[in-house]
Amino acid sequence: MEGGKREAPCLSLGEREESSPRALALSIHPSHSHSLASLIPTAGIKPTDVVLEIGPGTGNLTMKLLERAKKVVAVEVDPRMVLELRRRVQGTPHAANLTVVQGDAMKTAWPYFDLCVANIPYQISSPLTFKLLAHQPAARAAIIMYQHEFAMRLVAKAGESAYCRLAVNAQLLARITHLLKVGKNNFRPPPLVDSSVVRIEPRRPPPAVHFGEWDGMVRLAFGRKNRTLGALFRAGPALALLEANSAAAAAAAAAAAGGGAGGAGDWGHAGPTAAAAPPPPSLDAMAVEDGAACPMDFGDGDDGSGAPALPPLVLPGAGRTQKRGRASEGFKARVLAVLQASGLAEARAAKLGQDQFLGLLAAFNAGGIHFS
Repeated sequence: MEGGKREAPCLSLGEREESSPRALALSIHPSHSHSLASLIPTAGIKPTDVVLEIGPGTGNLTMKLLERAKKVVAVEVDPRMVLELRRRVQGTPHAANLTVVQGDAMKTAWPYFDLCVANIPYQISSPLTFKLLAHQPAARAAIIMYQHEFAMRLVAKAGESAYCRLAVNAQLLARITHLLKVGKNNFRPPPLVDSSVVRIEPRRPPPAVHFGEWDGMVRLAFGRKNRTLGALFRAGPALALLEANSAAAAAAAAAAAGGGAGGAGDWGHAGPTAAAAPPPPSLDAMAVEDGAACPMDFGDGDDGSGAPALPPLVLPGAGRTQKRGRASEGFKARVLAVLQASGLAEARAAKLGQDQFLGLLAAFNAGGIHFS
């Protein structure tokens, strides 16, 4: 957990202060029953479970978790809260079942756990969510309080106004359920935003998808989510970067097969497939806050005007220089052919579900088109 200003309340609910003098010291209204603690009976905690609690504060929730779980590992950044929590559990029957780790949850290695209960500053919602989804072995579930707006984006479905790249990436990796909304008036003093509690269940086994490829395609598709895919994939700089990635993948596949570059620059003929795609990168890199780095981050201008300047691109084995910011005509035709064959050239990312995105990525890769 990180110190500093809180953007919204967390589930210590008045137990803790942040180290920053600007932080909010919040308490929950006594009449409010919809706290995270109220969800414990329905959380499915087993007597054999190890529970990871992030941000325990002084331990109100921790004590309730200890009553049901075999062990609780509590990660807390504030040394004052660590001391208070250790004092609170000392001399109780649960003392031996609690491990307190002082440190930033984003920088601390997490141990094995079956369930996660997270009390987080809302500004790290996205990176923490993807760190959770990247953790191996995967947890059975997590119960996390988010800012309400973020939670609605996380659970949004195709066609809904909140549907975005965050929803597509997270729902590929987990089943996500909105449990309840906690209004800002349930806290004293009331914060500026409402909150929501969400249940996340990582998919087991995880989908057999190259996550770098997936996120590159989804990021491009949601660059302008209400434009057609045909229009998006015709953007000059985006297409040039896509051709560069595809050429690099073709060269890597040819080198691995011992066959040389194999004319990787000739996109008018059949190209490599995804069989030799590189292994998926760590999901820690999949946080999707604005400005996150991505191989396909080409800017948000409708016609590519927001793209960074591209250096001259030499396609492996082609013996020629690609014009700056432009893809070859053969590659453009290949991309358009894939979109037309899939029936998605006139579709918009905001309307596409998981199965359609999965099918589109498979079609692109089969045509030798790569996003990572």
